[in-house]
Amino acid sequence: MPFGAEVRNDGATRFRLWAPGAERVDVALGDAASPDVRAMAAAGSGWFEALVREAPAGTRYRFRIDGKLSVPDPASRCNPDDVHGPSLVVDPLAFEWSDGAWRGRPWEDAIIYELHVGTFTPEGTFAAALAKLDYLAALGVTAVELMPVADFPGARNWGYDGVLPYAPDAAYGTPDDLKRLVQSAHRKGLMIFLDVVYNHFGPEGNYLHAYAAPFFNPRRRTPWGAAINFDADGARVVRDFFIHNALFWIEEYGVDGLRVDAVHAIADESRPDIVAELAEAIRARADGERHVHLVLENDRNQSRYLRRDSANRPVQATAQWNDDLHHALHVLLTGERDGYYADYSERPLWHLGRGLAEGFAYQGERSGYRDGKPRGEPSATLPPAAFVTFIQTHDQVGNRAYGERIGRIAEPRRLRAALACLLLAPAPPMLFMGEEFDASTPFLFFCDFGPELAAAVAHGRRAEFGRFARFRDPAVQATIPDPTDPTTFARSKLDWEELDRPPHAEWHALYRELLDLRHRHIVPRLAGMRAGGTFSVRDDAVLHVAWTLGDGARLHLLAALSDAPRGSVDLPPGSAIYPPDPGAQQRLRVAPPAPFAVFTLEDAA
Repeated sequence: MPFGAEVRNDGATRFRLWAPGAERVDVALGDAASPDVRAMAAAGSGWFEALVREAPAGTRYRFRIDGKLSVPDPASRCNPDDVHGPSLVVDPLAFEWSDGAWRGRPWEDAIIYELHVGTFTPEGTFAAALAKLDYLAALGVTAVELMPVADFPGARNWGYDGVLPYAPDAAYGTPDDLKRLVQSAHRKGLMIFLDVVYNHFGPEGNYLHAYAAPFFNPRRRTPWGAAINFDADGARVVRDFFIHNALFWIEEYGVDGLRVDAVHAIADESRPDIVAELAEAIRARADGERHVHLVLENDRNQSRYLRRDSANRPVQATAQWNDDLHHALHVLLTGERDGYYADYSERPLWHLGRGLAEGFAYQGERSGYRDGKPRGEPSATLPPAAFVTFIQTHDQVGNRAYGERIGRIAEPRRLRAALACLLLAPAPPMLFMGEEFDASTPFLFFCDFGPELAAAVAHGRRAEFGRFARFRDPAVQATIPDPTDPTTFARSKLDWEELDRPPHAEWHALYRELLDLRHRHIVPRLAGMRAGGTFSVRDDAVLHVAWTLGDGARLHLLAALSDAPRGSVDLPPGSAIYPPDPGAQQRLRVAPPAPFAVFTLEDAA
């Protein structure tokens, strides 16, 4: 890796920093009060380098810019005293891996469980999450997706305010703790995915502006601050910084995939753009020896990143989060029509059907929420494997004013039917931690900034919701939890004692049943599936979706999530998968209630 501190085979450590805005750079080793300061030689093109024999693994260090400003290493592998403190020399070869036979799992196996390390367990650490892996394997998930762990300011954060993208946050544990979590997951047959943020740095603890201004493009902004420079002067080094970061997590930590946050917020007019170059670098490094998966979040619905080659392998990204499908389901389950939900309010069942059958619901149609601008690209020729489906995520729960989960606001019968629609459809499903037992605890927005920034964040959070009618009253705004209050973070931790109590135990049993049915009936037939399905909606009440699976079998879904259908229904052909009781399907045929969801399977001719 060309960045940061590298422990060499001869025992010396090479320090390297790109600081095009500096005239002189030193590396200060050891105690901040009386450091051992070593000059770094200018190596051209803004690079500074030093080779030090007295800096073994475990040595604390900072870079000193022009004799004045001391900063952590932007490529620090560990910052034990938070983002303003010194970095720590880490020898990545010191950890003894024992999962050498692991090669990952094919994408058609993917059933994803998204979690936030700090609130998943009472302890909020990598070690405590490791202790829950047997539970997750028994639930039926095959991949654990960690929300961002890159070092962020303070002791609590969603992770999207990270400023040291190579350093696991010390609040969660050490680099070796994270490696043990990955290794233990592999032993249990679980993949580990990591959420990474390449569209911005957090607002506190980022020192790059002071000595490496070309890291940013002043002509562009993101909703979260200065845009990272991927296509102006100096962009080659910046692009390499993030491409190496992706490879670092895949190779040094053995993660099985990355979820790249908000690529729609990345400004890049070069060709190939950074998303394409990143994907190509990952594909080239894996080189068929491992299953490595790349998942995007992209509000633009750009199917160009999801195309397959002649052998049905992803050319760039493996899949994308399918927000369209979530939004349509949310309207059907809750009746809410504020914000982006307005785009789905007229025909929610039609949008749901298109999302299940063709991937995107918006494939170039105009979006009223986006001032009538076209949104999306055609996706019907892509396989369902290109779209990750979900009914909850950290965004869709945590960006609500009170962090309510779907189980708090949806009618239970509709929710059960919707879960069947998601968990038994061909697209890879994702759960958000705790949803499998209908956790009553909220997932709120929380952070831990310095006093001035904390006050601005708390005010901004409440002002943001002031745009909605129900929050226009300042007294109501005042009830929105303060993101910087430690109790907001504490309230977001899962209560695992709920798991054994009704109705949570019944929800947990339903999830296990549905995931078991998926493993037995759906997953073995997914490999080789090349295209989406077809769908139709009857009387704005009954949805029928049909897919041809990879082995030629036909999978059918018949569902009603709101009004009861008028008259009887014709059940799809094939044998019953869900409900598994044939008598239940016969009763449904004669007097269909609402809501319901039925899956049948026709074997290949």
